[in-house]
Amino acid sequence: METTEKIVEAYVRYVKGWFTLPNIKCKGQYEIDLLAIDPSKRRGICRYHIETGVSISGSFSRLTTRPYSSNALKKRIQQPRQRKTLGYFTERKFGAPPVLQKLEEYGLVQGNYGKIIVSWGWNDDVPLAAKQAGVELWDIRDILDEIAERSQSRRTYFTDDTMRTLQLLAKGAMRGRQRGSG
Repeated sequence: METTEKIVEAYVRYVKGWFTLPNIKCKGQYEIDLLAIDPSKRRGICRYHIETGVSISGSFSRLTTRPYSSNALKKRIQQPRQRKTLGYFTERKFGAPPVLQKLEEYGLVQGNYGKIIVSWGWNDDVPLAAKQAGVELWDIRDILDEIAERSQSRRTYFTDDTMRTLQLLAKGAMRGRQRGSG
C-alpha cells in the first residue's frame, strides 16, 4: 500500500469514522485502493470505492481530462501522464471488468456506491467532467489540512502508525509557528 493510500485510509477511518477495507486484489493487474462504508447516514449505509492518484511532480500532479489510452499506458514514458487522466480512473480503476466483478462480490453494484478520486489538485475542467462521470473529487492537501486541524484540537493518542505520524507532524508544525511568532 502506498503512503498516500495509507493517509487516505487513516483520514477516512479516524477523521470521518468510516469502516475501511484497503488493497483489494482483483484478477489481472487490477487492484482496488480502498472500499469504505459510512454507517452514520440515517437512510442506510453509504458505500464508497476510493482511488488515490497523488503525485507532487510538477507536470504530473494535477488530474486532467486529457484523453486516456490503454495502449499509451503500456508505454513506460507515457504512464505518468496517463495515470493523471480522469479517463484512467473511470475506465481502468472504476470500470474495468475485473474491478467491477470484485466490487460485486462485496455487494457494490452500479448505483449503490460512490466513487472518489483523491489527487493533488486538478485542472479547471475536471470537476464538471468528474461530476458527469459520477465521481467525487478530494484534494489530498485538504485531507492533510483536516487531519492537522483535528490533531491539534484533540488529545487522542493514535496507535495507527500513519495517523500518529501525521498527528506528530501537525503538533510539531504548530509548535514551530508558535516559536516563530514570539
